[in-house]
Amino acid sequence: MNRINQKLQEDKKLLSIYFTAGYPNLNDTVKVIQDLEKSGVDLIEIGLPFSDPLADGPTIQDSSTAALNNGMHTELLFEQLKGIRKTVSIPLIIMGYFNPVLQYGVESFCQKCQEIGIDGIILPDLPLDVYQEEYESIFKKYGLINVFLITPQTSDDRISAIDQASDGFIYMVSSASTTGAKTGFGEMQKAYFDRIAAMQLKNPQIVGFGISNSQTFNQATEKAKGAIIGSAFIKHLSQHGADKIADFVTGIR
Repeated sequence: MNRINQKLQEDKKLLSIYFTAGYPNLNDTVKVIQDLEKSGVDLIEIGLPFSDPLADGPTIQDSSTAALNNGMHTELLFEQLKGIRKTVSIPLIIMGYFNPVLQYGVESFCQKCQEIGIDGIILPDLPLDVYQEEYESIFKKYGLINVFLITPQTSDDRISAIDQASDGFIYMVSSASTTGAKTGFGEMQKAYFDRIAAMQLKNPQIVGFGISNSQTFNQATEKAKGAIIGSAFIKHLSQHGADKIADFVTGIR
């Protein structure tokens, strides 16, 4: 069974952390992953930096720019992660944009992910129909879960189609804006959380965008399986480097 599915069966609210590979320093990637697991994080999303990250807010955009300037690229990330399963056991997901995957070669990318021990991929700009028609068989061949995103603007029919196509969790974007920390969730977002919970989807949901502290983590996970923190953790890395990661995680739950 895929590590993501195993983790989703645990009787707890899951904390997933996103960070940009190669940030703050080029060779910090493995240390950040190892320290996150030691600190009790349940899943890790490893951001593959891209020069045109449309869905990302300024904090993650800046970290992507810095990582690219540091010299991070797809092949180097794979090289850094080559022995990661000797020290890390929790699910690892690569999150990025489809262009670098296409440039690398979709099947070659997926094969490399399998060799390293990557469990899933999140590509916000890969449409569901294109994935199903052209790439689903490749992802499944290499045991990779493709995680789809939904937003408050996604129709019920579309959400149902995504649910049917999914085999892991659904990334539930909390708002229509770009990524970034928020102080709390408003009534519209809470109504959205209620709406999705009432649909009783077969795949659990993990909420992302706008989660930065214990308050927003608890709000996000009231009806969802877990929550993802990205921008707030990137800010922590900006201030402290790849140190004091445990302090950040402890402050969330």
